[in-house]
Amino acid sequence: MSIRILVIDDEQDIRELLKDILEDEGFEVSLAGNGLDARTALNTPTPMRLFDLILLDIWMPDVDGISLLKEWRESEYGLPCPVIMMSGHGTLEHAIEATRLGAYDFLEKPLTLAKLLLIVNRALESDKLNREKVSLKRKFVRSFEPIGHSRYVHKLKEQLIKAASLDQAPILLYGESGVGKQSYAQYIHQQSVRKHNSFVTVNVAAISKENASIELFGHENADGSNISSGLFEQAHGGIIYLNDIGKMNLAVQAKVVSTIEAASFFRVGGKTSIKINMRIIASSTDSLEEKVKAGEFREDLFYRLNVIPITILPLREHVEDVPALLNHYVDYFLEEEGLNYRKFSMSAQNHLRSHQWLGNISELKNLVQRLMIFGTKEDISLNEVEEILQSDANPKVNEINVEALFLDLPLKEAREQFERHYLLAQFKDADGNIAKVADKINIERTNLYRKLKSLGINPKK
Repeated sequence: MSIRILVIDDEQDIRELLKDILEDEGFEVSLAGNGLDARTALNTPTPMRLFDLILLDIWMPDVDGISLLKEWRESEYGLPCPVIMMSGHGTLEHAIEATRLGAYDFLEKPLTLAKLLLIVNRALESDKLNREKVSLKRKFVRSFEPIGHSRYVHKLKEQLIKAASLDQAPILLYGESGVGKQSYAQYIHQQSVRKHNSFVTVNVAAISKENASIELFGHENADGSNISSGLFEQAHGGIIYLNDIGKMNLAVQAKVVSTIEAASFFRVGGKTSIKINMRIIASSTDSLEEKVKAGEFREDLFYRLNVIPITILPLREHVEDVPALLNHYVDYFLEEEGLNYRKFSMSAQNHLRSHQWLGNISELKNLVQRLMIFGTKEDISLNEVEEILQSDANPKVNEINVEALFLDLPLKEAREQFERHYLLAQFKDADGNIAKVADKINIERTNLYRKLKSLGINPKK
């Protein structure tokens, strides 16, 4: 499909000249002679992309280009595509203001052919790379469905699909640590009308009190320069998932309430209101009602979030789903980490159905991963499962097993295996929180990320 460019300029000669030049380069060109025509050309009730690039004149008789740019920037779906501003009487202030509002570049008239085509092609290439990054991120977000064949899982799936269809209502997920609240939030996103837009995860407990406002709402200088988008702004058009919302400090809770009420917010240091269209899914391991009574959570925020409450049961209350979960995670590690295929014997499955699963699905996933990493035979026997469970209950036994496992390996490989085993255990203990792991093992977070990458460990899984 050809690249579509919209030229907005009140001078017919310039419109026609640009049309001829761009069509000679193989672009499909549409024209608008004023702001009203531009609004009509871009009018769509959805975030559908009608053009790939806009060339916009600043000075027009009805609506100036800066006002149009600001209007698009603050609209429900943001800028429709890259915008290049044009002017024969532009000033440095106009260029700065246009850039602040999101314009890709600023061209002075009279236009030169070489510079015009250079800036147009750069803008298109930059936009293409940005969209490819987003596409790759989406491609590698593994689709998820509630796993299991029990009546509970079928009922939960129906609840989640119904919740996904009610687009504007916030959702509050309750459940013990490890039950998979984030996966269920992602499932809601996949089933919703926002599935092609962003899903932004905020691990509330990992954000320091001092930086919380900047991380969530972004930052800019008083003159509107040096803009840094926060997580709320990144979720525009999509869903923001506030994990462990009960850990959010009261001052930030007040800002979240204000954002929900006004559907807008101010960046830290900013003076311009940023309109936002997103859906909120929050989760908590604790009772927020009890936190409200204790004065640790704002009552107004609780009622705004608790529109669709969904409780995720602990695994021990639907153990009939354990075999399906075991098979699912065998396939998962086979595909994601290239581990050797193994299957659970019937006696091993039956034994695991009677296990307490205090760590819920996270514990089961960790168990499957360990058995696939360290096992040698295809069948996973009852004895092997009992040995692993016993080692979890008795740290000394675990130390002996690990030591025996590494003694026959070359030093480099043994060290890598140990570091991998050690870090996986630390992540299990910290419920996957990278900040907690870095603090506990006394390592800089950037160095920890490098180590995880070298060992092929994805901290988000």
